[in-house]
Amino acid sequence: MNVRPLDPLSSIKTKLGVVIVGAVAVTVAVVTFGQRFDLHPLLLGGVAGALALVIVQFLAHGMTSPLREMASAASAMARGEYDRKVRATSRDEVGDLARAFNQMSADLAEVDRVRRDLVANVSHELRTPISALQAVLENLVDGVEPPDQEALRVMLAQVERLGRLVEQLLDLSRLESGVVPLQRVTFDLRPLLEQAIEESRLNDAARSDRRVDLELAADRDIAAHGDPERVHQVVSNLLTNAVQHSPDGGKVVLSARRNGAMVVIDVADEGPGIPAEDAARVFERFYRSDAARSSENGGTGLGLAIARWIVELHSGDIHVESRSPRGCRMVVELPLS
Repeated sequence: MNVRPLDPLSSIKTKLGVVIVGAVAVTVAVVTFGQRFDLHPLLLGGVAGALALVIVQFLAHGMTSPLREMASAASAMARGEYDRKVRATSRDEVGDLARAFNQMSADLAEVDRVRRDLVANVSHELRTPISALQAVLENLVDGVEPPDQEALRVMLAQVERLGRLVEQLLDLSRLESGVVPLQRVTFDLRPLLEQAIEESRLNDAARSDRRVDLELAADRDIAAHGDPERVHQVVSNLLTNAVQHSPDGGKVVLSARRNGAMVVIDVADEGPGIPAEDAARVFERFYRSDAARSSENGGTGLGLAIARWIVELHSGDIHVESRSPRGCRMVVELPLS
């Protein structure tokens, strides 16, 4: 391990002063020793200079080594090695720079991981409906299947799924880049929730595999402040997510109430729930808390990510709460003004 004797000092100016004092002290000591034994001045100068250089090198090593490490790590990061770290034990400005460098490295590594996951997940999400479309079209072209209503219905469902994915990707891109302005107004929240419930019921009625009961339990005359269209998008995404993960015959409850200076909207379902260790990650793009929740349920893994961005644009908060004995509750808190 490299020795850094000046690391405890909290200022680079103090360290430079210590280095200078050390070099001067060594020089004075050598000259005093040489005068006592009547040594030649040139010899004393050479010895004093050499020892001063050794002391300066020893003391200043910890001041410059973080900079050399950062230069080497930066070159490695330019090649795509974002997991490089530098030793950040110094308490001075260079140490602060090293710690900031390590944080930047960690952030870049996380961005690179998200980028790789995004490419992989988008490729997967696109490949699934495209493969289904290709299979049906090949059967129709080869005459294996007649162009009946069922085949056309399957193709339409896959095209709609592709359209939803592209629309959500565009939405997420706009939200992340901050180009989506919010049209903030004061509006009555209950009609918006009633509309979202009715739309979810219509979508659920179009399903043939199962039925989910949707219930609204919201206070009347709740005047919320924000962009009604975007708030509606948040509620719709949460309802869609809850319905997809609810069992046949299950119930989803949409609630809204005032809580001090906040409006609280929550969507509770009776699904398998979300483990505590996954509660924070469910709002990441394409993240699924349960590997069994494959793409067959029609989800793209983007709804909760979009909901989080919209809520944060409103200076609100969204989080997950567990339910007993099963299920989960998605809670949205929006400021009244």
